[in-house]
Amino acid sequence: MSEAQPWTTQRYAVVDVEGNGQRPPDLVELAIVHVVDGIIGEPTAWLVRPDTPILWQARRIHGISNDDVATTQSFDAVRADVLAHLGDAVIVGHNVGIDLDVLRRKLPDLGSLVDHLDLATGLPDGLQPHRAAYDVLVTARLLRALATTVAGLTTWEALCELGGPPRMPAPDDAADRLF
Repeated sequence: MSEAQPWTTQRYAVVDVEGNGQRPPDLVELAIVHVVDGIIGEPTAWLVRPDTPILWQARRIHGISNDDVATTQSFDAVRADVLAHLGDAVIVGHNVGIDLDVLRRKLPDLGSLVDHLDLATGLPDGLQPHRAAYDVLVTARLLRALATTVAGLTTWEALCELGGPPRMPAPDDAADRLF
C-alpha cells in the first residue's frame, strides 16, 4: 500500500449553485473556485436563465429575480466553460448533494459520457443504449475510468475511504428499502 498523499496534491473545484425553487430545481447561478496546492483562487460565477421562472421562495433566499436573469444566457451557452472549470478536479461543496444533482441534470448524461470517454467501443454486437446489458457495461467502464483516471484510486481501501460503494441491504430489511 502506498503512503498517504497530502491533501494539497489534489486539485479541487469548490462549487455552489443557486436554484429557481422549482422541483427539481433548475440552475440560476453557479460559482466555482479552484484550490490548487492548497491556495484558493479567484471564483468564477455564471448567472444563467433557467428554463422555468424563479419562485418567490427562492428569490427570498438568494435575492436573484426573474428580471436579473431575463437577458442572461441559457446554461447551454456556458456549458463548455463550466466543464473546463470543473476539469478533472475533486468537487467539493457545502451542500454538494443538491449542487451535484443540479449539475448532473445540466451536464453530460450517461450517453454523453459514453461518447466523450469512448466507453462503448468493443461492446458485443446487438447491445444498445437504454437496454440493461449495455447500460451496466458502460457504467462499469465509467466506474473504472473515474476511479483510476480521475480519482487516481488504485486500491479497494482507497475507494472505501471515499465512502465506498453502496451495498445491498441485509435480507431482513430489504423489503423496507425497495419502495
